Amino acid sequence: MTNSHNMTGIHDAPASTTRTATGLLAYLFAGLYFGVVLVKSEATSWYRIQEMFRFESFHMFGLIGSAVVTGMISTTLLRRFGTRSRDGQIIAVTPKAKGWWRYILGGLTFGVGWGLAGVCPGPIFVLLGAGVWPMLIVLAFALLGTYLYGVLKDRLPH
Repeated sequence: MTNSHNMTGIHDAPASTTRTATGLLAYLFAGLYFGVVLVKSEATSWYRIQEMFRFESFHMFGLIGSAVVTGMISTTLLRRFGTRSRDGQIIAVTPKAKGWWRYILGGLTFGVGWGLAGVCPGPIFVLLGAGVWPMLIVLAFALLGTYLYGVLKDRLPH
């Protein structure tokens, strides 16, 4: 019997494949957790989104604000401690050029899509998982928008 077989005659998976599968499983559970948090925080509620755009409730602003603060703290810690990815590469956040045009254009595009669909990109899959099938249309247009960005990105301000 060779080293590549175990007692059942099935090939052993190489260590890198096992590591990749473990990493993918970790990402799956992180995504599931993220989905549960989105549902429990009511971030998937069209009514909460509508309240936010009408300035009738602070709920979504507080949720988004806490996400921004968490992102700022995480980015600062990544830079300070030279954190490495699973592949051993240092995670670097490249600084962006000064300017406002890209933020205005991106924010307007994102906001119009969010306002029309009643959902930002994160909860699309959560809502599909909950059986909200009209989100298939939103997903199709999100993918179309991603494709168009790829086609137009050299002409857009970054």
